[in-house]
Amino acid sequence: MNFDPASSLQDTLHLDSATKGVNQPISDSATFAFETGDDMLKCFHGEKEAFLYSRHWNPTNLELSKALAAMEGTEAAWVTGSGMGAITSALLQLLKAGDHIITSVTTYGGTYAFLKNWITKYGVEVSFVNISDLKEVEKAVKPNTKVIYTETMTNPMLQISDIPELAKISKKVGAKLVVDNTFTPMIFSPIKLGADVVVYSMTKFINGKNDTTAGAICGSKDYINSLIDLNDGTAMLLGPALDPLRSSNIHKNLFTLHIRMKQHSYNAMFLAEKFQENNISVNYPGLEKNKNHNLMKSTMNKQFGFGGMIAIDLKTVENANKFMYIMQERGVGYLAVSLGYFKTLFSNSGKSTSSEVPENVQKEMGMSEGLVRYSVGLDNDIERTWQIIKECLQEIKFI
Repeated sequence: MNFDPASSLQDTLHLDSATKGVNQPISDSATFAFETGDDMLKCFHGEKEAFLYSRHWNPTNLELSKALAAMEGTEAAWVTGSGMGAITSALLQLLKAGDHIITSVTTYGGTYAFLKNWITKYGVEVSFVNISDLKEVEKAVKPNTKVIYTETMTNPMLQISDIPELAKISKKVGAKLVVDNTFTPMIFSPIKLGADVVVYSMTKFINGKNDTTAGAICGSKDYINSLIDLNDGTAMLLGPALDPLRSSNIHKNLFTLHIRMKQHSYNAMFLAEKFQENNISVNYPGLEKNKNHNLMKSTMNKQFGFGGMIAIDLKTVENANKFMYIMQERGVGYLAVSLGYFKTLFSNSGKSTSSEVPENVQKEMGMSEGLVRYSVGLDNDIERTWQIIKECLQEIKFI
């Protein structure tokens, strides 16, 4: 695969045709006028492409969507007001009562709750599997399987999904492969690996500022058009549209993503190696001893590194809580959910972002109650940060 998401994104930059401004204008119109009533009627019937209403398309959102499609190598994209808005809309457009979806059991807690507790109320069957066990995935297939869903790097166990092999399975059975690439933008290009749809929480690395929630859906032009069809498009009818002011901000932030991902990856690798040297149980796919290392290395865009996410195991909730409290007090980062921020964020996943997953299921997937998930920030002096973390570990007598 020879695809450079950063260069593809860079090629979408252009001057505003009306003003020659280097940034695209913000359209804060909720509705748009037509020359004639006949033009409006044709738009409602899908016979004319035009801006109608910002729940459907907005010029500012369209510019961001074009940039995201270029970054992902898809024909089109559509942006939403949150990551969950993207995930739920993308899946509901592909599923109906009587259909079946196979999903990774190791997934974001909100996604798990949606698939376990919500979509099943409307007659959709769900099978949770170990997405790393391809035989288990194949065994879960049913005649009514319509979707296989996974995260490129799963949350919070940091498993690497074998997208090419999952794509083979999905195509063999006539299902769509939907991939959440939130943890690894630019590092992975799932569409190029065989996925059909890619979703994002742009709240995280893509925007990088933790100042808004936003999501994205990337796929074929036909699929995106079906999402926003005026009569039966899930995204159009459920209405998770992104505000154009926020869209403009994200669009500008997007063009520093390649630099930020490289620094996140550099810092995370540095800390992971230090944890390993000090005999702390650490999960980071960039480490050669990690069981996912070879798979990630063979399918990633190598120039962006192995990502900014690390998980360490401190065995107990008490250890994790005390450690995180001290780290926050010493300025390492913030005890907070979310990720992709310029400051390091950390949380005890089992009691926070994965709390929707029952404890017995957490144990089955191998999630320790003392797991601390790091979203490593953009620290300029990561050695200095490590020294503070080391002192925190010494204080709780873990090293």
